[in-house]
Amino acid sequence: MAERIRILIVDDEVRFLQTLAQRLSLRDFDVTPFSDGRDAVEAARQQTFDIALLDLKMPGMAGEQVLAALKAEHPEMEIVILTGHGSIDSAVDATRSGAYRYLQKPCETDTLMNVLRDAYQHRVQRKLEVSEERMNSLLGSAVGESALSILRRLKEIAGEK
Repeated sequence: MAERIRILIVDDEVRFLQTLAQRLSLRDFDVTPFSDGRDAVEAARQQTFDIALLDLKMPGMAGEQVLAALKAEHPEMEIVILTGHGSIDSAVDATRSGAYRYLQKPCETDTLMNVLRDAYQHRVQRKLEVSEERMNSLLGSAVGESALSILRRLKEIAGEK
């Protein structure tokens, strides 16, 4: 079986963090949750993550600082902002700082799964230096497949190189 997709989640709302980590774990992700940005940045120095899900408003090291630190040290990591305190300005700033996508809480699980699929596909595409056309060819006819099914296929493709 292919290695699971590794996701780093950083959110100071512990109940939300636990629930989201559990939901993603049940969908076969390898999830590492943190309620503190500094701890998350340190963990990313010790192990590899494919995607990070970050809240923006947190005490201590805010999400914008975590985003900047992760992108500086791990430019290949895709980062998705998932916040309840969003604004157009913060979305623009986060995107300019390297966030792949910006989502508002609450977020439907299907929406989040689709964004994670797209973020991981983007990561694999950049890693393998594959054009979008070639990536679509590698994925085959994925029309109608679940985000989870496509993510599994992407993980297999990423392991081929």
